[in-house]
Amino acid sequence: MDPLIELRAVDFTYGGAPVLTNINLHIHPGQFAALVGPSGAGKTTLLKLILRLLEPTSGVYYGRRQPPLRVAYVPQLETVDWNFPVTAEEVVIMGLTQQAGWWPWPRKAHRQRARDLMERLGIGHLAKRHIRDLSGGQQQRVFLARALIAEPELLVLDEPTTGVDMNSAESIFHQLTHLNQDGMTILLTTHDLNMAAAHAPWIICLNRRIIAQGPPDAVITEPVMSETYRAEMMVIRQNGLVFVQQKPHHHTYREVIPAPVPGGEPGHDAKR
Repeated sequence: MDPLIELRAVDFTYGGAPVLTNINLHIHPGQFAALVGPSGAGKTTLLKLILRLLEPTSGVYYGRRQPPLRVAYVPQLETVDWNFPVTAEEVVIMGLTQQAGWWPWPRKAHRQRARDLMERLGIGHLAKRHIRDLSGGQQQRVFLARALIAEPELLVLDEPTTGVDMNSAESIFHQLTHLNQDGMTILLTTHDLNMAAAHAPWIICLNRRIIAQGPPDAVITEPVMSETYRAEMMVIRQNGLVFVQQKPHHHTYREVIPAPVPGGEPGHDAKR
């Protein structure tokens, strides 16, 4: 099956400084891929290249043109202006802007479609609430609904679990898994390696170049993680779960906390 999007030997520079180098990447129909790497690795830049918000400095971008690929984007929550006076339902309906044509007000069918989708995501009761008054997890599901209402073929999310609690993050990944099982292609960036390992069938490790890509068991290894994050990493597998963490520093608790001095209080000079 032909890929929806393909990047071949793509470089991107900003102000003369290299940001991404020799990127070779395929996004196939039905794929669920998580893009991981440290801050400054170029993850958001790569998403913008895929979304055609940026153009490669060199290399080739292939994307289906006929019929045009329907792509929806969910940005990071921290990039949103929460002072804009809008309800959750109105945010979701904004995803139909291109389908609304010249008519500036949402049709009854559009409102019903938004409400049905919000009910599916467990936020139907929040329809009339101001978006600013919702929790981080609720806001993220509202923006997910806004993306889904346009029925995209490719859903792109930038750090969808940033700023949300563990239960909300787990819920968001479960919802994305169900969407993927229904046939939607999903690409996301995340700092949550453990969540990505548990839910995403394909992991792409990036640090200005693609270090490795493949299934979690093949990619989430100590050598690959250490090269990606440029730090000593440890990978622990237990009961079917994968945990990734930076290795502790060589100093120990005993080396950090002064040892008790005989005849004095711990950590204090007994002669004082």
